[in-house]
Order: sequence, then C-alpha cells, then structure tokens
Amino acid sequence: MVFVQRDGVESRKLTHSNDMCVACGICTDCCPTDSLRLNDVLAIRRGQADGDYLRIDDETCVLCGLCASSCAFGALTFEIDGKDTKELANYPNWTHDSNIDEDLCELCGRCHEVCPQDTIFYKRILPERSALLKGEISIDEDKCIYCQVCAEMCPAEAISLEASNGKLLDSISVDEDKCVYCLVCKRSCPQEAIKAVCSGCMYSDTFEKAEITGDIFIGSECINCGWCEEVCPVDAAKVTKPFEGKLTVAEDIDCVGCCSCVDICACESVKMVDNVSNFDANTCMLCGACAKVCPTQRINVDRTSMKLENVASASWKAAFDKILN
Repeated sequence: MVFVQRDGVESRKLTHSNDMCVACGICTDCCPTDSLRLNDVLAIRRGQADGDYLRIDDETCVLCGLCASSCAFGALTFEIDGKDTKELANYPNWTHDSNIDEDLCELCGRCHEVCPQDTIFYKRILPERSALLKGEISIDEDKCIYCQVCAEMCPAEAISLEASNGKLLDSISVDEDKCVYCLVCKRSCPQEAIKAVCSGCMYSDTFEKAEITGDIFIGSECINCGWCEEVCPVDAAKVTKPFEGKLTVAEDIDCVGCCSCVDICACESVKMVDNVSNFDANTCMLCGACAKVCPTQRINVDRTSMKLENVASASWKAAFDKILN
C-alpha cells in the first residue's frame, strides 16, 4: 500500500491498495501532473519482483483526487478530512455493479468456482436426509452368518459389523441416518436375513420438496468481469461492466506467445491456443492492462463509454475523455 497525505486547511490523503489494483494504468493516463507511474507490473504479477503496481511521486502530486475518481476498481481512495470522496455528492461516481438475485439463486456454487478474484462467497444449508427418505430396515441375526456381503455392497456405508471377542464377527447394525433404503443389502444377502422397504419410493409424490437454504454475497474485491453472469445456469447473476467497447488485435502483427497478456489479466479472460492469445469478450472488462504489457502492441482496447456519472468540471471531463478512444 502506498499513500500521499498532506495536512493544512484540509487534510487530504490518497491511498493505493495493491490488492484491488488490476494494473490497468488508467489513473496514470488521467493524472494532470504525471505524478503516477506503473512499476514493472508484469514482474510483480509473476512474483519476480516485490512492490505495488503503482508508484506516486509525492513531490509533484497535488492531491486533486482525479486519479481516484478515474479508478473503476476501487484501488485508489481519496479522502478529504477523513471522508472518502466516493461518498461526497460533488465528486464523480461509478455506477457499474455486480449482484446476485437471492430469490433466483440455487446456491450451486458455479460463480464461486470461476470468480478470478475469489470474491463470491456462499453458504449452502442442505435439508435433513430424513426429510427425503422414508423406509424401514431390520436384520434377523438368527439367520445372519456375518459374511459382510451386505456391508461391502452398501453404497451408503450404513451397515457395520463388529466382533465382541476381537476375532469373529458376531454383531451387525444399520445406521439409519445413512441408510438410503436402496434395498441393495436385501437383494445381496445370501441368507435372506434382511428385511427392508422403501416407503419413500412408493409415496414420493406426497413428500414436500426439500428446501435448500443459505446465503451468497459478492465482496468488495469484485472487478465486474462478468464470469458469474456467464456461468450462472438460472440467470441470477447480473453484471454491469464499467466500460463499453471492444478489444481487438492487429491481424498484421503476430503474437509472440510470451503470455504477458495471460499473466496480467485480472479477469482470466485470456487463454493461449496454439501459442496465440485468445480473448473472451464476455468476461473482458476492457481495463487495458493486457495492451500495456504486450511487447508487440498488437492489442487494442476501444472504450466507447463508461459508467461514470456526476462529472461537473470541464477540466475533469477532458481528463476522463482520455480513458475513451
């Protein structure tokens, strides 16, 4: 974390959080005093160097806060007298967002598995098995020869045998909390010592549907890449990305297969296919980090609009226009 702070009539503080940064460099493009520079972001991303993606020259930074307002990913925070300007009415605000409709969500966990920032969390509470299964089972130990066939065949591992003297098996029991009344034990018993019936199978239509409950939420590290919306099978996840536009590659420039774009992409939307980078438009958020590290400059990011509102200053609007192409 790096920060610049000055106290005077107002206390102003600019803080950079590397955990939230995607190394896009948008803030450096907007800075009116050229006080912000990217470090060797690729080396840092690859674990070959330490440090933050961003460095701030505290000698030239005027603490205007424009960089923090230009950051769509929450990596820069600008405070005036301890108040975050994101909460102040006279400062620009981003309106992009990601959310999951809890009424539609089936808590399948697919969004959690693919989230490149590991920022989707869910807790699933399953119903008691007894709510779904009904049946009866008993073992006639006068007939049982303790051969263990039923225990070995049981798919639920509900049957266990024990030896009271430590050698020969002479007792058998069924854990009815595990038993699924599949009747495999009954059909496999050579002595017909097991009686079992699955009443749940016969009367399943009369049972209420089991309710799966739980919670799901998206953390503050979300970068609105769209992976959750892409994989959600019930359309519960909706993402509004910070930018609209498209990413293209120059067809007259060959990919050298260096994997720089793959390594820097916070969205994990770049894959190498036959040693050539391929970009998934559905999960790309047009941050431009890949374009900045590409050694051949074959990647072009064309942003046509952004979800930034309440830009009252003409000079700030001119600075933000640098983000667009």
